[in-house]
Amino acid sequence: QVQLVESGGGLVQAGGSLRLSCTASGRTFTNYHMGWFRQAPGKEREFVAAIRWRSGSTYYADSVKGRFTISRDNAKNTVYLQMNSLKPEDTAVYYCAARFSGSLVILTTTNEYSYWGQGTQVTVSS
Repeated sequence: QVQLVESGGGLVQAGGSLRLSCTASGRTFTNYHMGWFRQAPGKEREFVAAIRWRSGSTYYADSVKGRFTISRDNAKNTVYLQMNSLKPEDTAVYYCAARFSGSLVILTTTNEYSYWGQGTQVTVSS
């Protein structure tokens, strides 16, 4: 069974940085897509960034492009989301997600992902 455990959330001032981690277990993730999503109060869960584990290809939502970076560490089975220049509108619960897929097109919608972590809160104060 795939398990995803997020960590690294917290409270930060606008302009600051945080690094989220998602440690994956239960599979070999070579043929997986790994994604980060977020959900703010009263809003739908939205795509943030994703990575194809095998190739390292990445894709970002326009709202975070140039500020956030997704990466993976094969040895640690961990995916990271480095978040810089944080804004109050980045405040949300951030979720890690995984999906076994051979697609060359990176998956970016919630219904394409099979496994989800419990989420970690990120709060950006103004």
